Amino acid sequence: MELLKEIASRVNRVAFLFQPAAAPYAQYYLDVFKAAAPSLGIAAIAAPINKRSVHSAHAHGIAGNRFFPGTLAFDDPAVADESILPLFTSSKHPDEGGDVVDNRFTWSFFRLLTPTLGVGIDSGWVHRDWGSSQRSGFDTTNLTIKGEVYRNDLHETLVAAGLTWGIGHSGAQSVGANAPDLILPGIFFGKGFGDLPDSLAWLRPFGITGAVTLEHPMTGAATNFGIDAQTGQLGPMLTRNVDTLHWGFAVEFSTLYLTNRFTPGKLPKEEPLNQFVPLIEFSFDSPRGQKTSATMNPGLSYVAVSWQVAVEAIIPLNSEAGRSVGARAQLLLFLDELIPSLFGKPLLSDR
Repeated sequence: MELLKEIASRVNRVAFLFQPAAAPYAQYYLDVFKAAAPSLGIAAIAAPINKRSVHSAHAHGIAGNRFFPGTLAFDDPAVADESILPLFTSSKHPDEGGDVVDNRFTWSFFRLLTPTLGVGIDSGWVHRDWGSSQRSGFDTTNLTIKGEVYRNDLHETLVAAGLTWGIGHSGAQSVGANAPDLILPGIFFGKGFGDLPDSLAWLRPFGITGAVTLEHPMTGAATNFGIDAQTGQLGPMLTRNVDTLHWGFAVEFSTLYLTNRFTPGKLPKEEPLNQFVPLIEFSFDSPRGQKTSATMNPGLSYVAVSWQVAVEAIIPLNSEAGRSVGARAQLLLFLDELIPSLFGKPLLSDR
């Protein structure tokens, strides 16, 4: 401030700008700033920047006081510049004539075109173990377009819709990923209960997210490795492709509502980040003409300003989903925060 006073001697007020969520250590410098100002005849002004741009707040999957964390078993309603590096899944389940153990590394990248519309790509690597034999290979590669179709910040509501193309034969036969072209329309939603009246205040920390996606194969059969029911040998076999409804929902608990950062009936002064969100996901796969596979997935996520980390167990609810407990772990990166020079605004918009 002494240098500033020498340059502009008539200055008598100086503001200290900082973003509380991104710089929790700012108070240390603010105290020094306030202590030095009077001796120089300067009025010190603390100026926290509590709200970032509309694009930034929306990009994190935020609706009012509610942060909807990136779910692991199905897609969430956020439309954002983000990347998953990686999502790791380990599970034992029935597939292609026998029980298999899949260790799966999945990655994804999503880029905004406008503040509410974006495109993405995802794929992965699978190591499959039949017990008597093991194989590894690439998973199916998917291209997605997804857009936000409804938002109500005061009532903590977010709805998005998407369309995914699973590129035919982009995955390996050896891990059961050699599928035909797939078309997957879907809808994704989130609703927080922070708008409930005082009589139901105990429910305010809770929220739900959900997704419904229909997987439609463009041809009826494909060749993948599996266990032959007659010989018991592993080899290529013809598999039947049918329409499959993927659906699920998650019950989430936002710890922010237990702090003074939440004020009932008012929008937040800062983004609802830097918090733990315990959750339970329920995931279902319903192939046409076959029994539904169901899992319950209790877990915990933590969201910071530029990333989210989450872990969950995979607990089968019926024999179609398997008989062993598995696990998932995910690192989700918010690219607009990590690399604002590249992802600070959508490709086709200046907002």
